[in-house]
Amino acid sequence: MTDNAFKPGDDVFTQGARGTVIDVRATPSGKWVFGVEDANGTVDYYTARALRSASS
Repeated sequence: MTDNAFKPGDDVFTQGARGTVIDVRATPSGKWVFGVEDANGTVDYYTARALRSASS
């Protein structure tokens, strides 16, 4: 998939908050995006470059 193999259930940091990956999709252009749910229940989609692993 990607160099950063994020999968559903992984804890990650986004630009604005910490969240959990709940969805992985391919875009029509062939990029992978990851649906991340934050503590408020909001889901936003990010590329792998925009995410950092929250696990130590």
